[in-house]
Amino acid sequence: MGTEVGAPRAAGEPRSERPARADGPGGDRPEQADRAVRADDVMALSRLATKRGAVRAILEWLAHRTGGVATLIDADGTPAVTPAPPPSAALRAATDAVAGLYRRGTPSAVLSVPDAEGDPAEPDGGSTVFLISLAAGAGGAQPEATPRRRAPYLVLIAPDAPRRPARPQVLLADAARTLGLCWRLEEADRDRVRVEAAEAHSREAVLHLLMVGSVPAAHRIAAALQPPLPQLAYVYVIECPGQRRYEIADRIAHAARGKAWIVPCPVRPTHLIALVPAVPEPAGGAAALDRGVASPTRPPLVRGDATVGQVDDENCATDFRATFGELPYQAPALSRGGRAGTAVETVGVRGLDRAIAERVPECLIGVSGEVPLRETPIGYEQAFHALAVARTAPSGRASFQRDFDLTPLATPEGLRWAQELLAPCLHYVPPRRADPGGEELLGTLGSWLTFGGAASRHLKIHRNTLGARVRLIDELLGLDLGRLADQSAAWLALQLRGGPLPTPADRPSASLDELLGTPAAGVWARAQLQPLERANLPSGTETVRAWLRADARLPQAAGALGISLPGARKRLTRAEEALGRSLLHAPSAKYELWLAMRALKTL
Repeated sequence: MGTEVGAPRAAGEPRSERPARADGPGGDRPEQADRAVRADDVMALSRLATKRGAVRAILEWLAHRTGGVATLIDADGTPAVTPAPPPSAALRAATDAVAGLYRRGTPSAVLSVPDAEGDPAEPDGGSTVFLISLAAGAGGAQPEATPRRRAPYLVLIAPDAPRRPARPQVLLADAARTLGLCWRLEEADRDRVRVEAAEAHSREAVLHLLMVGSVPAAHRIAAALQPPLPQLAYVYVIECPGQRRYEIADRIAHAARGKAWIVPCPVRPTHLIALVPAVPEPAGGAAALDRGVASPTRPPLVRGDATVGQVDDENCATDFRATFGELPYQAPALSRGGRAGTAVETVGVRGLDRAIAERVPECLIGVSGEVPLRETPIGYEQAFHALAVARTAPSGRASFQRDFDLTPLATPEGLRWAQELLAPCLHYVPPRRADPGGEELLGTLGSWLTFGGAASRHLKIHRNTLGARVRLIDELLGLDLGRLADQSAAWLALQLRGGPLPTPADRPSASLDELLGTPAAGVWARAQLQPLERANLPSGTETVRAWLRADARLPQAAGALGISLPGARKRLTRAEEALGRSLLHAPSAKYELWLAMRALKTL
């Protein structure tokens, strides 16, 4: 095997193999024919460069044009394109030579490989292997970068004469120029996809950190991605056709002028979640959204358990400031702002939700109340409940308007009860270091209570792993999480866990029934059920009670009521409209309703 290294004419403009003759009209006809053939080749390469998958198309054309094998080989000797050519002695020689060419920085080389006896992939009479760097072929030096970024070598295994075409170096030089540019474009497109995927995962990570209460870590990641997270925000849950989710997310981001955090829901493939800064709306509603005209807003007046004053089309965020974090806010402890009711968009919720509805009319939109960043999980539940109402609203939009919290249950006795219930899980030491600890188990419990079986997608774990963790939590807490009563107790304990730790007391801890038996808990319970009672639905309260007694299982509830399954589902859908809460889809209001009916001793 012979080797000719550093052939200069392979990468540059070739000279004529014979001197031009000027002593006759036909003296330069061979050179004109060569020029015509080369022009045809260049035109063919130009056409192939415009196709999708241009690199693969050019390699196939080059193999057909020369009657040989064309491929790309990386610095580590692996094929840079698929499918790889069949193994042969010439290909092995080229792979071995590429590593040395990379090491020495040699732009091109020619190998002579004799016929390998008994090798069906090797043509009779041997072959010549041409190697040229795509960096050199594009007219540039080999860049100083990571191995993944370094341009591969174009390898052409051409049969020896007489089958090899004349002057293949010229053809290779032209092909390497075009192929180098096409390779760079495809590599840039792959990089773009990787960057977009990484950014999407990072934004999803920010949302996940907010949902589990890690606000400082979410701030640090968001500061790098931009925009920064606001101190006060509205949470939007937007239901849209799944196959258009990313397209609709781009349109919403344009409508929000890049100030909103928009993340595809990791649990539901048809949902988008958006964090919108809680700032004044521009005058003129959606029409002024693009003009950037700001006007002050007037908040709703809340008295007791009902909204007595509605904002005239100005209660959602639409205009945005360039910077955030200047709005004063002091949230009450364990605030559950807007948890107990959703107002249908009857007076018109103008702002970003209106702009979304106008630009993407196939979307349904649920909007939370104004929540501080640390209460993003509460805002998500509010927006999800609002989305249940938006499905039946004429405008396809709904927002929370009421204000309730769990303060009546957040007494020292209640906080101590929650602490003692969760203590076995908090103090759990896993037998293996790789197993989840107490905090991670409580995070799994919260996700499972919120999303049910879909928590495996939320937590990015296998469904069997989720089932094993739930069984372990059952054993640690001494509960049966298959029963709604124990689910409700665990849910309440997780909500109360965020409060200040109670001071030690000598008296025994209160039970759940004792916590729900106080007068304050009775007022809270009646407020939870009041919208359903005021709606005057036939058998509405009875249907909800039967459904809760059946551990929120619809077939058993229908059997207990003596009605069909579609009939029971229709009744519960009407109850959702009256309550302004989601019942049949998680996150569901079933835990609060169970606690409310248990407090009123009607369950």
